[in-house]
Amino acid sequence: MTAATLTAPSVQQPRRVERLIAGQPTSDGAGVKLTRVLTQDLQRRLDPFLMLDAFGSDNPDDYIAGFPDHPHRGFETITYMIAGRMLHRDSAGHEGLLENGGVQWMTAGKGVIHSEIPQQEAGVMEGFQLWLNLPGRDKMNAPWYRDFKNAELPRFTTPEGVGVTVIAGESHGVAGAVTRETTAPVYLDLHFQTGATFAQALPATHNAFVYVYRGEVTVGGQRVPAQRMALLANEPGSDGVVITASADAKALLIAGRPLNEPIAQYGPFVMNTKEEIYQALNDFRDGRLGEESHRA
Repeated sequence: MTAATLTAPSVQQPRRVERLIAGQPTSDGAGVKLTRVLTQDLQRRLDPFLMLDAFGSDNPDDYIAGFPDHPHRGFETITYMIAGRMLHRDSAGHEGLLENGGVQWMTAGKGVIHSEIPQQEAGVMEGFQLWLNLPGRDKMNAPWYRDFKNAELPRFTTPEGVGVTVIAGESHGVAGAVTRETTAPVYLDLHFQTGATFAQALPATHNAFVYVYRGEVTVGGQRVPAQRMALLANEPGSDGVVITASADAKALLIAGRPLNEPIAQYGPFVMNTKEEIYQALNDFRDGRLGEESHRA
């Protein structure tokens, strides 16, 4: 889309940064090293988002074993691969190769067992995985899966020189690759040129954050360096966010409508009650979780 046809938002009362958060180094899968940016203690504050992992390394030992078969139930996973190649297979019969700049969106729903295995033995592997909660009424829906190649993702460049990839939601009149009515997620990858400013309209009630992965940006007068999450304040009357970069920078802007439902999590299962978690564990133990997915 050309700059002339973009619908630029008018943000009159931009959000400020409530606090900056540094992720926690950890490992997952078969020893993949990553940084957990959105941790479990932030789930209520950033509802409907449950987790954000950032991974990036040019050392194959950090990622080569990948994520062998493991289950999920009750939420969605959005994997954004900046660099590298990862093969997905699951018990619902889906298979796809996630490559540079691509997105994999998976709705686990009532249950799926899947694997994510690197298809490279050298080079850089870098990206993000975001967990998006499902409302209670949808947690037992059939699984869904979609791969988006880099060229399939909607993108535009603002007149100020910000390159925007719209993974979910809407920005400047451009609809994203995926929309969700209940949680209304916005997921933007922003590439700033020196001195550029970007504005995004956001409802005051939606929870939102900015994660900087290259350079640094400024939000509401607060400097946000690389590898930091800026949790944006929810203030009555705020109508969006304004982000400025004094030098080249890259950041994710993520926002969504909170579900305001109970969150019960045990590892890869996220439900509303402990009883539903016990059921998920029993279904997985007894071999019903993946079989249900395959029949869906």
